[in-house]
Order: sequence, then structure tokens, then C-alpha cells
Amino acid sequence: MEFEGTHGSRSTHDGPPHADIPRPAGAPSAPAPASPASGAPLPPKPTAVPDAARSGPTLVDWLRTPRPAAAPGVWRYGHVPRPDRETDETPLRTVLSGATISFLVAVLLWSLLRNGYIPYWSVPLRLFTPSDWWRPLGSAPVPGTGGPVALAVYRFVVFGVVFGGIGRFGRWPYAWNRLAREYGHRAQVVLAVLAGLLTVTLVRGDWVPLRPLVLSMLPYELTGADAVYANQQMEDTATLVLTIATALPFVWLALRRVTPPAGTATAPAAPAAGVPDPASWPELRAAGLVEVADRLAAEAASGTMNDIDYARIRTAWETAAATSEGRAAFLHEVHTHGAAAFLHPSGSRSLPGRAAAHDLVLRQVRLGTVTDTARNPYPRRTTGLALAPDVLGTSMLVVGPSGSGKTTRLVRPLVESLSLQALAGQAAVVVVGSDTTPLGPDEAYDVVIRVGDPASPHDLDLYGGTSDPDRAAALLADVLASDTTDIRRATTALAQLLGPFHAVHGRFPSVPELRELLDGSPVLLQGLRTALEGAGHASLVRELDARARQQGTGGDPATHLADRIALLDRPAFAGFFDTSGAGAPFTMRALEHPVRVRIDLPESGHAEASRLLARLVLAQFLGRTTGRTDRSRFACLVLDDAAHTLTAATVRGLQRLRSAHAGVVLGLRTVEDVPEHLRTPLFGAVGCRVALAGVTTWDGKRFAETWGTEWVETRDVTSRTVRSDEPLTRVAHAVRKLVTGRAVTTDAVTVREVERERWSASDLAHGVPPGHAVLSLTDVGGEHTPPLLVDLRA
Repeated sequence: MEFEGTHGSRSTHDGPPHADIPRPAGAPSAPAPASPASGAPLPPKPTAVPDAARSGPTLVDWLRTPRPAAAPGVWRYGHVPRPDRETDETPLRTVLSGATISFLVAVLLWSLLRNGYIPYWSVPLRLFTPSDWWRPLGSAPVPGTGGPVALAVYRFVVFGVVFGGIGRFGRWPYAWNRLAREYGHRAQVVLAVLAGLLTVTLVRGDWVPLRPLVLSMLPYELTGADAVYANQQMEDTATLVLTIATALPFVWLALRRVTPPAGTATAPAAPAAGVPDPASWPELRAAGLVEVADRLAAEAASGTMNDIDYARIRTAWETAAATSEGRAAFLHEVHTHGAAAFLHPSGSRSLPGRAAAHDLVLRQVRLGTVTDTARNPYPRRTTGLALAPDVLGTSMLVVGPSGSGKTTRLVRPLVESLSLQALAGQAAVVVVGSDTTPLGPDEAYDVVIRVGDPASPHDLDLYGGTSDPDRAAALLADVLASDTTDIRRATTALAQLLGPFHAVHGRFPSVPELRELLDGSPVLLQGLRTALEGAGHASLVRELDARARQQGTGGDPATHLADRIALLDRPAFAGFFDTSGAGAPFTMRALEHPVRVRIDLPESGHAEASRLLARLVLAQFLGRTTGRTDRSRFACLVLDDAAHTLTAATVRGLQRLRSAHAGVVLGLRTVEDVPEHLRTPLFGAVGCRVALAGVTTWDGKRFAETWGTEWVETRDVTSRTVRSDEPLTRVAHAVRKLVTGRAVTTDAVTVREVERERWSASDLAHGVPPGHAVLSLTDVGGEHTPPLLVDLRA
């Protein structure tokens, strides 16, 4: 069985297999008769650990990390959901000020009561206790009665009422929790130790009336020779026990973990009880493949499996689980190779020099962090920003000048993520950039095409691998025609030449031959006519006659097409675009396989030719992906510089990619590189729009118009001078003005809702810090996010 092209021939052109895609490394062509379910011994587990693809947690911990559901673009690995709105908390300085002032008030009040500066505070106690407990002319109790105990209890109750009431008014527990939350658990321990030492000192010094209360209830000995010693020993013991009991609450405060209030973000919870452990391969166990699941789980725990192996085997199982033949082949492959099963045709299990953070479970790559500013919605602040195929499937437009981080902070991580997904059999990626753009080492790609470099091992098919002259003519017409050229006339002119040539030679013309045909070479056209007449192709002869009649007329597009194709008829490209069949040119048919392709264009020496080739690759990609029959893999084209590559046909083609499980990433230095009549349709065709730091106000205006407006609440404050007719009030105002230097005013606040731009052109041009970007995302399901200010360096 073929696992969606994971094994077998990797032909990218019609005819026999070519060498442009590496062949698989030792994959079996048919399942062996023995299987793990039959009791056959499992092969020894591999001992070689794959290349280190990630640093940090182990594979098992990585798999068990929660990934809660979230909006598009949220980095879900260990994501902590935030509340919908900001909690209305009092500032910490205000809380501490209130707690400190209330504590000082409580200390002052108790000091006045304790030292007798507030008289008659013990009258309620004398009214509700027997009169023989108290001396006639004083408040001191009579020894030997219940007066001392009653006075000690009364003092402690009054102390508790004073500090408890004022502490509740000053919100002391809330202030303590806020301090612990703001400064961490270490600060909580230090504060608890200091507060405990102070309280113990005050209790032993009888400032807190707890020790007198305890001592008043002790059974003292009044007679006997050892009464004084026994009473003193009993007091010391009671004091020690009281000291320990006083310190215990502060020990509990030091060890207690302060929980955030309801509605605030908390740490990600562990998987709930009853949820299957993803590291134990529950989908295989549910299908009855318990022994295979144990084998894979053991390799994941031992470190011989990495995240790419997990994603690749999981993808293979999703493909094979539908049929019994697929299950048998899956069983045999895992039984034979373990974690190295279903290897990518290149044999690679990792990428050299992974730089970005990737989550292959959700196929996400983290690009940055949403900044904690008022411009961003509160639920998205401080969350990670990530991209996945469900977002890239709506295509992305990235605009930013040179040096803004378009390549290093956006394109490179995206390419790295798509390459990892290709190794896992989930995606196919084609990257187009200049020969000086750092898009990764050659070892990270299966096919590297260096146009204009004689040492390039691969070639590019000018006609996209098609054998239909009409389709080839439509493709070339869209690529070669300018904004002033009629596409239909250009397509007709090319079809009138490509059809006869293909019928005679069985192939399409090379670049020099196509240029001669468009120039109307008499020798070449006469040879075609003679061959067609001899073969009896009368309809094709009429095509040549029609082309001859139009040659040189005022509306003939052939002259312009010849000038455009002449850009490729240069000595630097002499060995490229071969149509003789001797080579193995790369075509977009390779997108049926998990292929990684990089095309380097000679922009430094042939800028116009590079733009023409970029337009050619884009047109071929759109034509091939929308016509795919197998859309299980995500196909993506990344154009690092898409300047002057867009046409009306390609912009319309971008809108059809959402249903084709494909996407395009377009990088631009400025929107001015797109024809004026295509700018508005381009912004409407893509679902993800990125404005990097340094864009001009003209570019920012396009983004501002696309993102539209929103209703916001504004507060207008109006100050009015206070005037009074009262003499004393006027004197007070005059003194206040003399002291402060300002007139006495009163503020009138007006709150209203107004409609404003989410991001204005001026804000985008001057308010985005370096290393940041403002972007909006839309997934293929239609869910979208508002424009977010993101720090791409975090």
C-alpha cells in the first residue's frame, strides 16, 4: 500500500521517474506475513537517539502539556486562558496606604485605651459583673475573685473588636494577598516571618492582652514553701506554649499559596482524570493494537522518538486506519522500524538548526507575543502568537521595508514549520527568494533550484508540466503579459504557436525557439507548416495562417510577448528550461508528495527575469493546487519578495485556495509594488494581513481601510474655574491659588461612544516599535481576530 506518496516513486514530471525527489530509505513494498499481534517477538528498539530537534521538556511531557481551545493565532501549547475583560482592582499603592493608615489608627486607639486616656471604657464590665469583684474607689479587681479573669477577658475582647473592626475596614487580608501575588512566594515568606516575630514580641511584652488572659486562668498555689517556684515554672511553661501557638498562624501564612481571584488567568491545569494519555497512543489501543502502542510509548519515554516521529506516525495511522490493508501495512512498518517508521523519502528525522518554537501536534509555529497594551483586546494580551495551516490556508500578505524582520522573523519560521510538517508527511512547501536571501541550508530541502547557476542540480519547467497547449498558452500569457496587454489576445497568440509546435515535435518549444516563433521567424514557421501539412493537421495549419495574418499588426501582442520572453533568453539561463526531455525539470506535480523545495532567483543580476520567474512559479502553483485530487496535505508557496508578480488572474486564484487546502505567503516591501487596480482586490483576497514596523502612511492607509472602524468609549474632561460670592470662600480660593499657582477649578467628565479606525495610517507608520508588527488573522472556517500589535522578538 502507498501511504499517500510517503513511499514509492517520486516523479515530478510526466513519464519515467526522475531524480529530483530523493527515493525512500529502505521502506518495504508489501507487509510481511508475521505481525506483532501474532505473538512474533518485536525487533530490538533503536538505541540511536535522533538529532536534537527541541530543547526543553521531554517528548512525553511535551505531549501531556495541555492545549486548550483558543481563537485563531493563539499559541495553544500550555496556553493560559485570560478573562474577557480586565479585573477592576484597586492599585496596590492605594491598598497598602489604606491598610497602613488603618493599622496606625488601631494602634493609637488601643494605646489610648490601654494607658487609661479614654475613661470609663471598663464601665460595661462593672455593670454586668458582681460588685464584690471590684474595689470601691477604683477599677482594680479584688484578688481571689472572678474579677481578674473577667478583666483579662474583657481587655482581650476589646482588643479583638478594635483590631478586627478596623482591620476589616482597612482590608488587611486583601492587602496581604495582593502583596503576595505581586511580589511572589518569597516575599510572602519574608513578610510572614517579620510579622510573626513582631507579634510574638508584642505578646510576650503584654502589649497584646493574650498572655495576661492565659495567666489569669492558671491554677496558682497560694500556700506552701515551693509555691513561688511552682507558680513561676507554670507561668514559664504557659508562656512557651503561648509563644508557639502565636507563631503557628504565621507559619501557615508563609506556606500558604495565594490563589488569584476569580476571573484571572491561572496556570494550565493538568489533564483531567479519565482523559487518555496522548503519550500512550490511545487511538492505537482503541483499535486493538495494544502491543504496537506499547512499543511506541516505550520509545517515546526512552528518548528514541522525537516530535517529528510522533507526528509522522500519527499521520500515517490516520491514513491507514480506514482500511484493513492499510492497518496491516501500518502494523508491519511499525513492527519493523519502530519510531523510524514511515520515514520521509529524504530519510531525515529532523531539521538542522531549528530556531523557532514548534508544536507539531497542532502544526503551529510561534512567531512572537501579543503586547500588553491598550491597543490589543484584553484576552489576547501577553499570549503567544502562532500560525498554522488553518490560518495560512487563507493566504497571507506581509508588508514591511528592508530590515523590518520580514524574512528573519516571519518567513524563516514559517518555512521551518512547513518543512517540519513535510518531514511528518503533512505538508508540501515551495519557497522562492533571491540568491542572497537566507532561507535555510540546502540540507533542509529536498529540491534546490538555483536559476542561472550552472551547478544547480535541478531545472524548472517553463510550462508547469502540462501537455495541453491551451493550458500552457493560458499560463504563459498570464505570466508574460503586462498590465496593458489583452490576456485573451495573448493567450490566443501563444496557443496558435504552441499547438502546432507540440504536434510536430512532441514537446513545447525551448526559450530561444519560443522567442523566434513570437518574432515570426520565417524559417521556423515554414518548417512547422510543411510538417503539419505532411501529417494532415489542417486545423493546426489554419492556426499558423491566422498567426501569420496577425503578425505585425497594431494590436498584435506577439511583439510584447517576445520582448518579455527575451528576459529568459540570456546566456546565464542557457542551460535552464530544457524541454528536450534529457533533464528532470521540477514541476508543481511534486506537491502531491511531502516535498520541500527552494528556488533561488538571480535577483542581483537579473531583477526583471527574477520577477518573471516568480510570477511563473506563482501561476503554476495556483493552477496545480486548485486542480489537485488529493488535498490531504497542505500545500504552501512562500514568496519572500512578491513585487510585480501579481496579476488579475493570480489574485482571483488566491481566493480559491481556501477550499483547496493550500495557501500563499506574499512578502512585499511596499504596496506600491502591486498595480493600482489590484491593491484593493489583493487585500480582500487574503485573510491574513501583516504590517511591519516602518511602513509608509500610504501603505498604512490600505491596512486602515481594510481593518475598518470600531466603537470605542471616550472620556472628555472639561475644567471650569470655580467662582464664589462668599467672602470666606473667595479668601480660601485666593490662598489656594497663591500656594499652588493654579486657579481653583472643577472638572466635568463626558463619556460617550465614537467610531474610530482600529489602526490609523499614522499609527501604523509611526506608532509601531521596531521588531513589532500589526497583524490580523482569519482561518479557513471564517473565524477572525482583530488587528493585534505583536512583538516578534519575544
